[in-house]
Formats: sequence, C-alpha cells, structure tokens
Amino acid sequence: MNKDISLTVSGSVTLMPFLLGSLKNKSRNNIKSLLRNKQILVNGEPVTQFNHELKAGDQVVVRGERQAVGIVARNMRIVFEDEHIIVIDKNAGLLSMASDNEKYLTAYNILSSYVKQQKPSNRIFIVHRLDRDTSGLMMFARSEKVQSLLQRDWKHNVTARTYVALVEGEVKEPEGVIKSYIFESKSLMMHSTQDPKKGDLAITRFRLLKSGSEFSLLEVTLETGKKNQIRLHMQEKGHSIAGDKKYGASTSPIGRLGLHASVLAFIHPVTGKEMSFESRIPAKFRRMVRLD
Repeated sequence: MNKDISLTVSGSVTLMPFLLGSLKNKSRNNIKSLLRNKQILVNGEPVTQFNHELKAGDQVVVRGERQAVGIVARNMRIVFEDEHIIVIDKNAGLLSMASDNEKYLTAYNILSSYVKQQKPSNRIFIVHRLDRDTSGLMMFARSEKVQSLLQRDWKHNVTARTYVALVEGEVKEPEGVIKSYIFESKSLMMHSTQDPKKGDLAITRFRLLKSGSEFSLLEVTLETGKKNQIRLHMQEKGHSIAGDKKYGASTSPIGRLGLHASVLAFIHPVTGKEMSFESRIPAKFRRMVRLD
C-alpha cells in the first residue's frame, strides 16, 4: 500500500471493526501493525488503540507508508521506513556493522534494538555498507527476502549513489572520470592499478561543486561499488580526501573524513516504486570552500 486512504465515519463504532469493514484486504494483524506504527490517524492525530471510540463525522486516515521517526540515536536518524526497508542518515564515526574492535555501537545494532522494541521477533539485514568515517545515507532490509531482492540485482535496483567529497588542493577540471582496477592486499589495504589482471574494474565520476586554493568540493558518483573506491581514486587523482591519512591526505581540517553519502535512489524491491533520498552537505564541508 502506497497511497493514503481517507475515510469518514458514519456512526458510533470502535476503531478495529471500522477498519476491518473499510479495509477489505487487511487482516486483524495487518491493522494492529498499522496502529503500532502510527499509520492510523483520527482527526489528524495518530491513534494506536484498536478499541478507540469513533463517532459520526470523524475523519480516519490510513497512511500508505510509515512516517520517518527521526532520531533513534545521537549518531544516526531514520529518514524512511516501511515494513520492508529502513533508510538511515548516519554520522561519521559510526560503523555499519560489527568489527573485531567494535561489537556494539553500530548502525546494525542500534536498528536491531529499535525494530525489536516494536516486535521482539523483528530483525534487520545488511544490504550495503558505508565506511565508519563516511557519513550519510544507508539502507537496510527488514527481511532476508528483501535483502536478497536488493542484492541480487543491485546495479538495476539502485539508480543513484552520489557522494560529496571534500578533497585537498584546487581541482581545475569541471568534471571527469577515473577508471582503474582495485584489489586488496594481504595486509587488507586496498590498491589501485591499471593492470586488469590484478583487480576488479572500478569507475568513479566526479563533478566540481566549488574549488578553493586549499580544498575543493566534489560531487562523486559511483558506477561500481568497490571497497574504498572513492578514497583510492581521489588519491590517484592527486586530490586525497581531507582527513584521509590512510590514502594520502596531509590535512584534517574538519576532524573527520571528508566524505558524505548525499543521495540514495532506488526502485523499491516490493512495491516497484522509485524512491530517492537526499542528505544535506555537512556544514563543515561547506565552510571549507565557502559554499553558500
């Protein structure tokens, strides 16, 4: 269900029987889920009690999609959720999922706790990752089936993944393409080469947003999604991402990695609806190039 449904109450009745009578394709459990997720509004106010008393003239709205619930932790917020997926906007410093050094403070664990509060059997599933020090938009699935649907045809399902990168130095070209072959060494460092026999093809497109004598702001689009791809390609270009000492940066002007996942667009794996989300360029990035 995607569209909101508006209903007018014709007489005194409680909410559950009214909804069961009005929503022929919904079961009692479906309606309880809608109530729990605050998708039922009576006269503009969310109602969660199935035995809420209605009277003639009351306006009932059934929201087609669950509304964004805002911040669920200091370091991330939910920008969209429905019964199939959750899209978050995370801060730099938050891991996508557990590592050897950090088991608990991760986006995955925070969201797992959140969905289990709604229903103890609820789970979430990793679809893709963002580096710990990269901020911005990221998507999770709420079932293994949806995870599989998204990952099975990722290139087709995801129509846009755009980043904003604060890089060192003055970038002169208005736009460009970087191609190389990326591989991981035994020491777990990623490397870029022009030898196709040594790695997997990686293609990064960039567009200049604003340049300065010390730093430049780029819009970066991935045609492939290799680990550390943008960071490697910016180093190769001679404009390492600010704060990225691992890949050649000599400065750290904003106290974090200058990389932000700003746009995530995809075809919803269940509804087929085209969805697009945008996260504002962090103020620290903008100030470094005086963008505004």
